[in-house]
Amino acid sequence: MPDAHSLPAAGLLRRLGAMLYDGLLLLALLMVATGLVLLLTGGEAISPTENPLLELVYRGVLVLLTIGFFGIFWTRRGQTLGMASWRVQVEREDGGRLSWGDTMLRLAASLLSWLPLGLGFLWILIDPGRRAWHDRLSRTRVVVVPKAARRG
Repeated sequence: MPDAHSLPAAGLLRRLGAMLYDGLLLLALLMVATGLVLLLTGGEAISPTENPLLELVYRGVLVLLTIGFFGIFWTRRGQTLGMASWRVQVEREDGGRLSWGDTMLRLAASLLSWLPLGLGFLWILIDPGRRAWHDRLSRTRVVVVPKAARRG
């Protein structure tokens, strides 16, 4: 198997494909959670004016599910299901697996890449290491995993 630093960096299109897959999976997970919360309201919309505590708990659950989705996959395998489909993997700069702290930092920093209309992701096109803003801020990188030797 190649050395961690010899794996090629993933390009923008491959990363966007993985994000699309993961976005659909995460959306389905969040929809199931929403359905479960709606059971508590009798099917009525969750409103901050009618039940502010439930709405706050609901938002917290959605955030925790999102963090958990990425955190479990990144800390155990280095890749989500969408990333596995597109043969990409996230790792620390030293080639190691992400910790929960790395995951939290990467997720928070990814918001900075999205906020200015995705400019932080487009940065991949001009960065010599094909790294987005959040890759640099979290000291991580996304690499292409060879077909014959998926890292596990």
